[in-house]
Amino acid sequence: MVLVQRRLTLMNQSPLFSRRAFLAMASSLPLVFVSNAKTAQAAQDTRVFEMRIYTTNEGKMPDLLKRFRDHSCSLLEKHGIQNIGYWTPIEKADGADDTLIYVVAHKSREDAKASWTAFGQDPQWKEVAKASEADGKLLAKKPEAIFMTATDYSAAIAPSVSGSPRVFELRTYTTPEGKLDALNARFRDHTVGLFSKHGMTHIGYWLPTDADKGAGTKLMYILSHKSQEAGAASFSSFRADPAWVAAKAASEKNGSLTVQPDGVKSVYMRATDFSPIR
Repeated sequence: MVLVQRRLTLMNQSPLFSRRAFLAMASSLPLVFVSNAKTAQAAQDTRVFEMRIYTTNEGKMPDLLKRFRDHSCSLLEKHGIQNIGYWTPIEKADGADDTLIYVVAHKSREDAKASWTAFGQDPQWKEVAKASEADGKLLAKKPEAIFMTATDYSAAIAPSVSGSPRVFELRTYTTPEGKLDALNARFRDHTVGLFSKHGMTHIGYWLPTDADKGAGTKLMYILSHKSQEAGAASFSSFRADPAWVAAKAASEKNGSLTVQPDGVKSVYMRATDFSPIR
């Protein structure tokens, strides 16, 4: 930037450099600044995120999706709950026929409690819930709720619609006691950049906040891929990358950063047609 200022000063002092040329060059500078600003790290997202997992009774998934599509999503927004993304697993073993996974955001944990209370007491919601369950309850059990905060290296978590089909992957890492900071450092300094290098798109990275949901030992994140096959290929090339091999080895001198053998779990998902991220 200093070099640019010096060049402008010298050229402006030159009798051969016209005022018109100077203004033309100056008018182009904001474009440089904007471009540089885009590369700066975004401020950490301070919202409280909540991942909710619903399991339906047999055959009730279409009814649950209809209720969200036609009513629940708008009622959540009415009561201050921001819709982030809605997905269903692709594989039957992961709950393709009976599981809905979604993420919403709140201003704070206190706001979350107040919003859910207001939502549950809303006469419109009570009417919708009653009508949707005229032929039996939709849910097989109480929804699971996981409150989370975004990591300082997370991508901006916001609605996004791809111009071409894509699938999503929810990955959950469980660390041995005391290893989560090291795992976050590896993601921050190496993994996230290498994911991008190998064609993966970042949706969001979160840490659970409650002890019974993995606070202090879990990292949860969502990626997107062009397809399941593309996701598998991306991870294969990522794992073979010398930069990853070196980063992994350096970070695990004192042992693995994930519990063995099931410290990493992956669920491939499709976005619903009403999901803000799809």
